[in-house]
Amino acid sequence: MSLASLEWGAKTRKTLGRPLLGRLVVDLPLLLTLLAVTAIGLVVLYSAVGEDLGRVARQGVRAAAGFAAFFVLAQLPPRYLRLWAPWLYCGVLGLLLAVAVEGEISQGAQRWLDIGIMRFQPSELMKLAAPMMVAWFMHDRTLPPTFPQLLVLLLIVAVPSVLIAEQPDLGTALLVIAAGGLTVLLAGISVRLIAFAVALCLGLAPLLWMSMLDYQRARVLTFLNPESDPLGAGYNIIQSKIAIGSGHLFGKGWLNGTQAHLEFLPERSTDFIFAVLAEEFGLLGLLLLLGLYLVLIGRGLYIAAQAQDTFTRLLAGTLSLTFFVYVFVNAGMVSGLLPVVGVPLPLVSAGGTSMVTLMAGFGILAAINGHRKLLPA
Repeated sequence: MSLASLEWGAKTRKTLGRPLLGRLVVDLPLLLTLLAVTAIGLVVLYSAVGEDLGRVARQGVRAAAGFAAFFVLAQLPPRYLRLWAPWLYCGVLGLLLAVAVEGEISQGAQRWLDIGIMRFQPSELMKLAAPMMVAWFMHDRTLPPTFPQLLVLLLIVAVPSVLIAEQPDLGTALLVIAAGGLTVLLAGISVRLIAFAVALCLGLAPLLWMSMLDYQRARVLTFLNPESDPLGAGYNIIQSKIAIGSGHLFGKGWLNGTQAHLEFLPERSTDFIFAVLAEEFGLLGLLLLLGLYLVLIGRGLYIAAQAQDTFTRLLAGTLSLTFFVYVFVNAGMVSGLLPVVGVPLPLVSAGGTSMVTLMAGFGILAAINGHRKLLPA
């Protein structure tokens, strides 16, 4: 093949490639930060699972699926998300009912659906579907919401939350409630109604306590006094605090965490992976990861502030603040500041459905920002 032909081919490919690449919506600050957090997660997971490359590879595949969801959703104009919100919500609600009837039981919980090629947790999808449904409901209505509208919003959030709590999965149920509640707050609910809601929650606290399962009550009591049962309910949190404290400023070094490698630290690849990071990379490692999380949250809030309609503004703000709640709750429970409720560390803990759902949420943020630029001024 002649040099002229090669040059012609290269020029043709370049010409054909430009329009396609130019049309792709990719939010670089989000993408680069997500890549950095995911890379840190795989490095820490390798140590947490005892250098098991197979498990790390499976998590890498899940991360790849998450990035695929990020890219696909980033290309969708937000008006399609608004049109699909009720269908997505009803579909996920149907999946939660299917879990209640035919869900796979593992470790005493009925949370998963097995579809042959994979099993997944529909409750994770509700973390996206609930705020989308709330934002859809408020899109064509005057803000702030009226009291009758708040009752409808309460129903939208309460129904899936009850189904998830019955699995039982109190942590995910609380996160769905938080996502729906944050959307309502961003809609401009009045201070009087907030005070009423707080008073109502305090009044219902005894009923909530009586409806909790024994192990859930034990978690609350352990949070108040972990040393009351150091070899039972308090074991996890005591070992976690030892791991975090032993990391000091610089940590013990990668693969040198004694609490994790000598198997003192339970659930070290999932809910308590934050303690593995602290033990091996110290305070500086924690600050690096938390700093990356802040970049993601800050970028999301910026996108929310720049959004051009009620649906996208509420949805972007809710996704960003809900991500903050995920990080805050996991870091708080692992360090003993909050009760243990089984919330994984976002994008770092092992788990497929959570990884893909979170990436999909950031894909929606990228779509809201990217397609906003295409709207006429």
